[in-house]
Amino acid sequence: TLAPADAAPAPEHPVRLAEGGPPVLDPRTAFAVHTCAGEPLTLAGDGVTLPGAGFRPADADLGDHVVLDFAAFDEWLEEAEPIVGHPRDPFSRIDVRRSDSRVRIEVDGVVVAESAAARLLFETGITTRYYLPREDVRMELLTPSDTRTTCAYKGHATYWSVGGHRDLAWTYDEPLSDVRDVAGYIAFLTERADVVVDGERLPRPVTPWS
Repeated sequence: TLAPADAAPAPEHPVRLAEGGPPVLDPRTAFAVHTCAGEPLTLAGDGVTLPGAGFRPADADLGDHVVLDFAAFDEWLEEAEPIVGHPRDPFSRIDVRRSDSRVRIEVDGVVVAESAAARLLFETGITTRYYLPREDVRMELLTPSDTRTTCAYKGHATYWSVGGHRDLAWTYDEPLSDVRDVAGYIAFLTERADVVVDGERLPRPVTPWS
């Protein structure tokens, strides 16, 4: 059932706008913040009440549609498959390709990884990522980080810092099915590290993570 909420919950985070595109809200902004007028709603069913978990926009074009707070629910399913992180964009895709090129990663002039068995991950709208086998990475130069992130396409990532660069490297130990070929491999943020492929130093990409 749906009922007007007594009051919209206070935002837990400041309003943030996504970088590098139109002025839309960053996902870190609390659900209670909206860019249009409307009515916050309480959802109730099977003995569970979720105050403010719904929002009915004051927009005639949307009819009786209600926006739901993704984080307010324990699980979302697409058919019988759990959704990880957020619903996927049907116009985005990921491809993993094995490469026999020699890939070298340098951080502040120090070689931290070098391999002829890298796997390249191509993701819509994101620069190519080079995933290297762990045995080809100088793990003694990496310091485990407590950072954890979730990607709807790849799964849950853990991170390492390198030198003075926090969260410069990451891995997916148990990735989702689309990227199982990079399980346990390590990637580096090439916006702040250098990648050399077959002797050619590539320019650093400019992205929101630069």
